[in-house]
Amino acid sequence: MSEQISPPATDVDVVVVGAGPVGLTLANMLGMYGVRTRVVEERATLIDYPRGVGLDDESLRTFQAIGLVDRILPHTTPNQIMRFVDSRRRLLAEIAPTEQQFGWPKRNGFVQPLVDAELLAGLDRFPQVEVAWGTAMTACADSGGQVSVALDTGAGASTVTARYVVGCDGGRSATRRQMGVSFDGTTSPTRWLVVDLASDPLGHPNIEVAADPARPNVSVSIAHGIRRFEFMIHDDEPDELAEDPAFVAKMVAPFVPHPERLEVIRRRVYTHHSRIAGAFRRGRLLLAGDAAHLMPVWQGQGYNSGIRDAANLGWKLAAVVRGHAGDGLLDSYDVERRKHARAMIDLSTMVGRVISPTDRKVAAVRDVLVRAAAAIPPVKRYVLGMRFKPMPRYEHGAVVHDWSRSPASSVGTLFVQPRVDTRDRADVLLDEVLGPWFAVLCWNNRPREVLGAMAFERWKSLGARFFEARPFTQLHWTGHDDPDVVVVGDRTSALKRWFDGQRDSVLFLRPDRCVAGASIAQLAPELSADLLDTLDLPQGGNDAAGPVLRLAQPSS
Repeated sequence: MSEQISPPATDVDVVVVGAGPVGLTLANMLGMYGVRTRVVEERATLIDYPRGVGLDDESLRTFQAIGLVDRILPHTTPNQIMRFVDSRRRLLAEIAPTEQQFGWPKRNGFVQPLVDAELLAGLDRFPQVEVAWGTAMTACADSGGQVSVALDTGAGASTVTARYVVGCDGGRSATRRQMGVSFDGTTSPTRWLVVDLASDPLGHPNIEVAADPARPNVSVSIAHGIRRFEFMIHDDEPDELAEDPAFVAKMVAPFVPHPERLEVIRRRVYTHHSRIAGAFRRGRLLLAGDAAHLMPVWQGQGYNSGIRDAANLGWKLAAVVRGHAGDGLLDSYDVERRKHARAMIDLSTMVGRVISPTDRKVAAVRDVLVRAAAAIPPVKRYVLGMRFKPMPRYEHGAVVHDWSRSPASSVGTLFVQPRVDTRDRADVLLDEVLGPWFAVLCWNNRPREVLGAMAFERWKSLGARFFEARPFTQLHWTGHDDPDVVVVGDRTSALKRWFDGQRDSVLFLRPDRCVAGASIAQLAPELSADLLDTLDLPQGGNDAAGPVLRLAQPSS
């Protein structure tokens, strides 16, 4: 376990470079935990046009965790269906998941500028967080104990010191260049024209991806009457055509009767990148979002992968800067996020290759194979339910696998979020009960007795909370009441079904709701000691670090 050493004084704890969705989400999370944070952004304001168009359930769960999901939901379209069609617009495959094991729909359309604006407004809750607009990070010097960050506002230069710097500054990341880190992968030679329209000329919900060899294209319904079209650009068509209204009208004409009446928000030519940084951490400098990885748009996972980065990194930075953990905990960020980001890049690249062939014979063969696969019920269910999407599963990092007795262990995976009851709250999502920090959850057992008095007090001193999940019928039985334990009633039996699929009954849940460790009740003390060491958390009793700040309530 790392020796706890008092850090040198700094102007702030963390400098976040970039006020995009990843930087703003991370800043909200750090603010929630009381971490002094400065966001620096070379732009003068937020980007005001749509970029990402799809949110998944994991991102909504993260927005729930930072107390902003109720502000964000009005800018979303839940349960959005994605249909793949052929050149004659006949259905090839459909993605329409209905399960909500993490508490939210798996596919949601959204208006990114409005969601980003809510993330920015959320920072007003935290006096220890500030945003510096029109401020470029020009250099970073990591001295080992702190980082000196050189800034340029255009009107003059300044320097700020921080314990850590996180580059959330996009694919052309200046932070990544300062780190001297490679950006490995490929850039597709294929170009796509993206056209965003106000006053949606179609008005139809959902997404249609046309695998048309003449010109593959996409039509996306976004919230608030915005429609996105994407069209493959042929090799003999220059980028400048994107600025020609006649060319844009020609592209859209097959879909709308009056292309001359379109209200264009923006049009732009994109290329698709499949790249990942050689390291997500180097000393006191870290990368997140597009600065760490870029992927094609086909599964809408670029935005969501960045939000996963923020969820994984935020609590770890908070634990380190507030003295709850040694610096070594931050090494687990790269270990955990790299494999999953790589899997998302590969999936998105593969889907792009499937829909993009312009050779009619190749496309015809593809259509036959896709239809044949879709005719097999298990395959159809697999695609329809979006079960092909790689889910985070951490084999290494801030997790302990050794004490689980389940063949398909839950350790390293996200825990479910059903609706539950407590003695004083009814029909609430589980994370609202668990709170923003570590949680120890036992099924139908008493955490204090299961852990033992010493381990119980150690976790309590770190700010962990304790829960006994019971069948709903036992919610109001008071025979085993403990003032430090919250009784959770399993109102839908979802928790029982989850535990029924495991042999483990005691869970240690991280702040990002990943299962850090699991065991049968009798092995919980051993798991506890191992986990404290793995997470680089202090194992002392009353002299351990005090509890982390609880979740700030959104201002009215």
